Amino acid sequence: MKIHREGYVIILITALFLTCTNIALYVFTSLQWLSISIASMSALTFCLILWFFRNPVRSITINDNKIFAPADGKIVVIEEVEEAEYFHDKRRQVSIFMSPLNVHVNRYPIGGDVTYTKYHKGKYLVAWHPKSSLLNERSTVVIKAKNGHEILVRQIAGAVARRIVTYSKEGDKAVQGEDFGFIKFSSRVDIFIPLEAAMMVNVEDSVKGNRTVIATF
Repeated sequence: MKIHREGYVIILITALFLTCTNIALYVFTSLQWLSISIASMSALTFCLILWFFRNPVRSITINDNKIFAPADGKIVVIEEVEEAEYFHDKRRQVSIFMSPLNVHVNRYPIGGDVTYTKYHKGKYLVAWHPKSSLLNERSTVVIKAKNGHEILVRQIAGAVARRIVTYSKEGDKAVQGEDFGFIKFSSRVDIFIPLEAAMMVNVEDSVKGNRTVIATF
């Protein structure tokens, strides 16, 4: 199983802490049942941390006319909105809620040039809250595809997630399917696409990054 680079430090710290805790219990307590219980809980905790930071390798066939899901999760919103940060016009918003059990890697839904990036401080409402896209901590990335269409992707922190990582910078070349960021623990990703794009998914659908096609041109 491949582990995402954002997990290296956390996994190391967790391993050291759990190891030291179990050694201390073994040395300083005679309660065998307590040592066994803590060791079992430690093993489970470590496995969950590894599972959270997994980064499955998913090959993709580049297609400028397909918009792939930028994240794993469940679609909670599909609606026409006025996008006020960058486009200032009508766009279709597709929101993907990522539970703690989902892969939390964020991937470019389409290839092209990164034309805009911006980080916003904010609140930590639950990720499925309708206002989380506007009020929560978030990071916006806009990609202009070779066909001229621009796609906006917004990483949104949730009530548990307290750190958004975005690698994209203005002027970067976005390669469809490659990692552009990571959100630690439960969170949400919104994608804003042109109204003329044909939708390929519905609310409540489960999607996977680099696997599910969100829309086509």
